[in-house]
Amino acid sequence: MDTALRCHCGHLQGRLDTASAAGRAVCYCKDCQAYARFLGRHEDMLDRHGGTEIIATLPRRLRFTAGTDQLACVSLSETGLLRWYAACCDTAIGNTPRDPRISYLGIVVGCLSAPEAELTRAFGPCSIALNTASARGAVKPAGSMFLAGLRIGRNILLSRLSGKYRHNPFFDTATAQPVVAPRVLQPAERQALYQD
Repeated sequence: MDTALRCHCGHLQGRLDTASAAGRAVCYCKDCQAYARFLGRHEDMLDRHGGTEIIATLPRRLRFTAGTDQLACVSLSETGLLRWYAACCDTAIGNTPRDPRISYLGIVVGCLSAPEAELTRAFGPCSIALNTASARGAVKPAGSMFLAGLRIGRNILLSRLSGKYRHNPFFDTATAQPVVAPRVLQPAERQALYQD
């Protein structure tokens, strides 16, 4: 089973295989909030407490079918996550580590073209709240990050041992470099996004 991925204007499209998803969570960290502000999408990407809903999965489970010429990448710092988006309409796609050998993709649920019932059927309920100390307002930590962490760790290990981590739409197979050069924000740019 798979789920359609589509940017807001429809230029960038793909399919996300539901296999190997490690869980759904809402992340309230200041970096996810800054990323939403960078894209100018904070009103539709963040919930009322500043959380972004993500699905933890493997990069190889995502296949782009159209519009990869609009794939763009930003990082909040020289060592931060690579945050991927559609440049045509500034739709967040997801985040990956800088090292493709760490086979992880946190896909932003807002780019998936599926109703909530279908997402729940495919990936389970959204039952984990992360980094709640950065939330705007009172949010209780929820769910077991321990079990999700074990599933994520298992996925990364198995992908590394099998060599399947090389199948990653965000990195060039031959060079292990990002398919698009990341824009790294300057400290002043990042600080401005944190303060918004």
